[in-house]
Amino acid sequence: MTVWIGGGTYRLSAPLELDERDRDVVFRAVPGQRPVVSGGVRVTGWRNDGKMWSAPAPELLGNTRQLYVDGVRAQRARGQVAVKATATGYEGEVSWRNPGDVEFVYTGGDGLWSSWKGLGPWTEARCPVGSVSGRVITMAQPCWDNSTKRPPDPDHPTRSIHEVGPGDLHADRQPAYVENAFEFLDQPGEWYFDRAARRIHYLPRAGEDVAKADVEVPVAEKLVDIKGSHDITFDGLRFAYATWLRPSSGEGLSEIQATISLTGQGAYDKQGLCHRIAGGTCPFGAWTKAPGNVSVEHARGIRFLNNDFVHLGAAGLDLGHGVSQVTVRGNVFTDISGNGLQIGDVDQPLPSDAGDITHHIDVTNNHLYALPVEFRGAVAVFNGYTQNTTIAHNQIDHTAYSGISTGWGGWLDKVGEPGQPNISRDNRIADNLVFDHMLVLSDGAGIYNNGRTGGTEITGNVIRDQRGPGHGIYLDNGSSDITVSRNVLVGNPHDWAGLRKNHELDDGSYWPMSITGNYWQQGDPDKMVPGATIKGNKVIAKPADAPESVVDNSGIEPSYRGVLSRTVVKQSVPTAIDRVSACGGDGFAYVAWTPPVDDGGAAITAYTVELSDGPRVTVPVADIDQLGYVKVSGLRNGTTYTVRVIADNAKGPGIAASTTVTPVARTVTKPGAPENVHVNLGDRVATVYFSPPAEDGGSPVVAYTITATGLDGRVVTGRKVLLRKKDTFAVIDGLAAGTAYTFTVTATNVAGTGPGATG
Repeated sequence: MTVWIGGGTYRLSAPLELDERDRDVVFRAVPGQRPVVSGGVRVTGWRNDGKMWSAPAPELLGNTRQLYVDGVRAQRARGQVAVKATATGYEGEVSWRNPGDVEFVYTGGDGLWSSWKGLGPWTEARCPVGSVSGRVITMAQPCWDNSTKRPPDPDHPTRSIHEVGPGDLHADRQPAYVENAFEFLDQPGEWYFDRAARRIHYLPRAGEDVAKADVEVPVAEKLVDIKGSHDITFDGLRFAYATWLRPSSGEGLSEIQATISLTGQGAYDKQGLCHRIAGGTCPFGAWTKAPGNVSVEHARGIRFLNNDFVHLGAAGLDLGHGVSQVTVRGNVFTDISGNGLQIGDVDQPLPSDAGDITHHIDVTNNHLYALPVEFRGAVAVFNGYTQNTTIAHNQIDHTAYSGISTGWGGWLDKVGEPGQPNISRDNRIADNLVFDHMLVLSDGAGIYNNGRTGGTEITGNVIRDQRGPGHGIYLDNGSSDITVSRNVLVGNPHDWAGLRKNHELDDGSYWPMSITGNYWQQGDPDKMVPGATIKGNKVIAKPADAPESVVDNSGIEPSYRGVLSRTVVKQSVPTAIDRVSACGGDGFAYVAWTPPVDDGGAAITAYTVELSDGPRVTVPVADIDQLGYVKVSGLRNGTTYTVRVIADNAKGPGIAASTTVTPVARTVTKPGAPENVHVNLGDRVATVYFSPPAEDGGSPVVAYTITATGLDGRVVTGRKVLLRKKDTFAVIDGLAAGTAYTFTVTATNVAGTGPGATG
């Protein structure tokens, strides 16, 4: 049976629920139409309150985390606070009309001159305020305990016994920013829902007429719920305007990884810890996955074809326990708060019932981009414990964290135990194009694997222009029995990692790995180690040096490339930049940032850097891409400046992100020599490895220069080089065959260039 759906918006008062009685049904858009399946309600009755507008909350609205104006997501009001951490929260002078709605956000990642603030560089924990009494801010439970009391590993005190980060919020528990307070409503595009007064407040962007705009607020948490159905197809629909409210409760988001989190009272020293701690619940790593706004469980033959998943507040599409024979093809996933697509689960590594196994999932020719827009630890595609899953010919770009994350439960590898046995096997990740990823967080990858995933094949992918620390392909804790072949890896801080000791045999051998025939810049030489092979990989300087057959075959296949030009979100100004850092010098400041995850659908044209009571500088995109920072001079030493950075596109300036900096006069000397210089040669190209100098001379290193006999000095700078705290590399091409070269690397700071080191 085919149900033809005409254009228009279909507002759901409850999710569309399909069960075992529902079979052989096709929900298909009328040709040329794009019907919207909506969980939102319109906000009307706007009045002008001066600069701000406000409207009564719709009757159906209890709470929400999102607001959309003419199809563009507004930013929940956010700002900075000066507080002192305590055991139960903070002390500080704050004045919020509804303190119980305020949320503290702890964003991981790495700024050039700032430390991460989360539960690991790959996370963004969020905890609401419980109450405020005078100067005492008490944080909500159980989020606070679950995020600050994770027991330390006795053998590694800086890491929690969960093995996935510290036991407490880093950087003295200071938030990166605070969100959802009326008092922070000060920038165009920001909004606030006063639940007590049942009124929505919004500060319009330039050119917006709120009185005439289509303002939507999502009230539903689920749009489609499929359980037990067979052979259901959704073709040509748009799933939009749904929220997720658990992070607004006392649970918050005590994140472990990829929005999977601790939940429940006392979870911090019990949940998913199994044998690692007395009273731990099993299996290890069985934490709580975020839900999907479109959800499928124990169903087979489900097809999502040519749909849009957009304006969503949880994961876009979740394929959970017992899902099989599913096709996800030709869809767009964007403007989603969490993971774009979730496959499988993490709580049953060895299901007792074969009907709970998720298998034979086919994910091809989808475009996933500009996400996550709220929970920055999310990924484009998450694949947990599954079998025979194919993720191929997708384009993934502009993500806050990793592109594709697969596997689970491998962290026991850190303490010398075998990775957790699980049902994952025979998954294939092939011919995807991933770029401009890791825009906010760190320690991730274009393609990331965790745990034992027998027979996984990673082949033919092009992964380029990674923006934050991590790896193009990252075979993390417990990874085993994986083949990595014919991938093209260019412009990443590191191309791949890494071989893992086989703790099951404990004989010095490694888990089976085959790393062959890749085209990369990192340039690891061929080697054979017990259990693993690295051979036949070629060092390249640029994508054009790789075979056209691999590069051209990656990403969306020709017959589906219309998905790349499908208009899903109206063009608007860029979203806020998340990662701004600054370092003060003698009368100047270095300021660095990463591009916004969402450019608004129009290319960034420039950045504006504003210092309170100081200069205002326009920075070309090419400059920040090349250098990774801008130097702002003419500042007064000893004065603390608020630094605001705004991205501009053709639609105008976006929302500012800020930090503070205090210039100071100090004695600065030239930096020391870089360390650990060594070289791996390719065909007329060399990868030169080095580590930052032990002494930076009192001011950050902002560039390196690599020289060799017969070559002009190559200046190496940019974010991916300067962020590396341990080791980095640069590729030098144009070498002559048969010529011996000795490479020298020097470091430069504001005082000049220091001594060289050779390799």
